[in-house]
Order: sequence, then structure tokens, then C-alpha cells
Amino acid sequence: MLILSFRDDEEHIINHILSYINRETEILHQGDVLNGQLYFEGLYIDEQKRIVVRENNEIELTYTEFEILLLLAQNIGKVFSKQQIYDSVWKEPYFGNHNIVMSHIRNLREKIEDDPSKPMYIQTVWGVGYRFNKNLSSGL
Repeated sequence: MLILSFRDDEEHIINHILSYINRETEILHQGDVLNGQLYFEGLYIDEQKRIVVRENNEIELTYTEFEILLLLAQNIGKVFSKQQIYDSVWKEPYFGNHNIVMSHIRNLREKIEDDPSKPMYIQTVWGVGYRFNKNLSSGL
């Protein structure tokens, strides 16, 4: 592992890298438990085949939309900030552009929700971020 840093802010950079590594490890372990397949009320996600099915219709998602949905669905009920979503999905530092994450969430909701203005799956936690509805049970 190679770590490049600046003299003034080394501790912040190292903490950011370590938290990113820990978050990725946690997500991978949860994915193993779920065996790559998630079932919710009316929604099926297959991580290995990269398939999303809503009410027996396969939904076409972009790579980024699928990664966001998978991140949230594998961590049901856990709230992710826009920065955490960006760091995990784009795998690069977040520079404060909230619109890119919000835009992908909006597009994702348009594709998987019956009523995107009243989402059942991806919920907004005002002032914090987004989470997958903790009241939906996953068929494990």
C-alpha cells in the first residue's frame, strides 16, 4: 500500500483512508451473508448477475444506479450521507457536489418506485442522507 500525504493534514488523510477501508470491508462481509441475492416487498436484487426485478419486470439500471441501490439495500436501515455514498460508489474523494448523488437517487427512484415522490424503498433522512427502508424485510 502506498500512502501519499501532505505535511499539514496527514492525520486527516490517514483517518479517511482507514475509515474507507473499514467501510468497504463491512459491506463485503454483509454481501457474503446475503449470498448476493436480496428480496424485498416487490423488489429482487441479484448482485452476481447485476439484475434488479420490480413486480416481475427487470429494471435497467446504470452501473452507478445499481451500485447505489446495492449499497443501501445491503445495509438496510443504515443512513448514508451523500459523501459516504459518493466515496463508496465512485471510489474517489468527495468534493462536495451534492447534486450528482441526488441526481442518481432521483433517477433510481423513477425506475424502482411506484410513486417516486413518496418512495417506499429509498428514503430521505432530512439533513443527513439516504437509507433503504428499514421496515422492509429481506428474504434471507
